[in-house]
Amino acid sequence: MTPTLLSTNITSLPLLSRGKVRDNYAVGDDLLLMVATDRISAFDVVMDQGIPGKGEMLTRISCFWFGLLEDVVPNHLTGIDPASVVAPGEREQVRGRALVVKRLKPLPVEAVVRGYLAGSGWKDYQTGGKVCGVSLPAGLQQAARLPHPIFTPATKAELGEHDENIDFGQMVRLVGVELAAQVHDVSLEIYNRAAAHAQARGIILADTKFEFGLDAQGRLVWMDEALTPDSSRFWPADQWREGISPPSFDKQFLRDWLETVPGWTKQPPPPPLPAEVLEGTAAKYREALDRLTARI
Repeated sequence: MTPTLLSTNITSLPLLSRGKVRDNYAVGDDLLLMVATDRISAFDVVMDQGIPGKGEMLTRISCFWFGLLEDVVPNHLTGIDPASVVAPGEREQVRGRALVVKRLKPLPVEAVVRGYLAGSGWKDYQTGGKVCGVSLPAGLQQAARLPHPIFTPATKAELGEHDENIDFGQMVRLVGVELAAQVHDVSLEIYNRAAAHAQARGIILADTKFEFGLDAQGRLVWMDEALTPDSSRFWPADQWREGISPPSFDKQFLRDWLETVPGWTKQPPPPPLPAEVLEGTAAKYREALDRLTARI
């Protein structure tokens, strides 16, 4: 099995933060080194073992989408080789899994677009017929395709906490009318373009979330990750039907196994993961990478 990287130890740069997956380092005052480790979380608990190759696959998928959709909105990529900003002995930690990106002022909201009724959107709909304040037709089933994609923002949670869905009015109060409208329009354009690309390769993009920031000139920039299995719900088109939760190209394989673990209450510490779960989860990420980036 491919060795995994659970945590970086780069001492040549100041460490800024460790998220659920990425370790971020300062490169001067205006750039960041963003390293995607092989960590994986489920139910907001970071597992003690990593998924082989996950960080490299996430990085490749993000770079693919950033390149494909750069005409929609600028992104945070710089093109600088990550190996050039760390000490020689640290280059193996960044090989294939790191990006040197622009340092931005992050918006305090995540931009979520849903084309299908799943996850927290399905739960919201069941209780009130709405998702983040957006009214939907009555009688929709789980995994139903929506009449049109909807923009449903969320506030960013601290590590280990859940994001909180908000309505568009709350987003306006957080970032202002003009910026909220721009994020709304850009997010829907990205989603529509990406969904069409995925559909042509037999994949449904059910929903996804984006993060944006502002550069020094106040321009909107797409940051963090782009349409990866960690930030998106991808379904095989030939296995989708309304009324059930389709299989997905992401950590659902891991979640399903965790649900069968006797006595685990979805709180730390996590249970040890058997090799078949690690390998099976890695295979889902690999299939997403191969299919999404394939030429047709």
